[in-house]
Amino acid sequence: MSTRALLAKLHGSTAAGVPRWAAITAYVTTLTVLPASVWRIAGFVFQAPLMVPSDTPPEGHGPVLFQDGPVYIVALTVVSEVLALLALGLVSRWGEIWPRWIPGLGGRPVPVAAAVIPAGLGAAALMVFPYALVMMASGRMLDGTPATGGLITHGWQTVAFWISYVPLAAWGPLLAVLTVHYYRRRRGAPALAA
Repeated sequence: MSTRALLAKLHGSTAAGVPRWAAITAYVTTLTVLPASVWRIAGFVFQAPLMVPSDTPPEGHGPVLFQDGPVYIVALTVVSEVLALLALGLVSRWGEIWPRWIPGLGGRPVPVAAAVIPAGLGAAALMVFPYALVMMASGRMLDGTPATGGLITHGWQTVAFWISYVPLAAWGPLLAVLTVHYYRRRRGAPALAA
């Protein structure tokens, strides 16, 4: 089976008029989350020696809403991956025509705003990752105060952390590019027939 056939089977057919660069960008967008997900599952769920564990959050962390238990880490990872995979909808036929299995909507065109507004808000929210990584690299919390405690890595652990988390910085900008492309392509295209 060719790569193109495998990808079409996994996410459906690419929508008409989607250039190759946009389809590749969508696939790359989905992969930006994967290294951090693997690192998080390995370190927190399987206790791989990827960090020096800490029992208390760093000063200035804010309220701890969830304990870093395996259920939370797995749920965070699954939600992150699903949200990243939604970027494929911006280049796929199912992002333009509701899939037939959706009651009441199946076969109808997806309103442009129904895709662009959530994708745009998501892209804007994801712009926190580049900022957070810069602040982390400079030894600061998001509010600019010096970081104390929290996640501690040494040597190869630090390299593994940065290799895993730097791709997240691209998630927001790539999603923004795809969202603008989707909007421009859909607004310029005639109404899709069901």
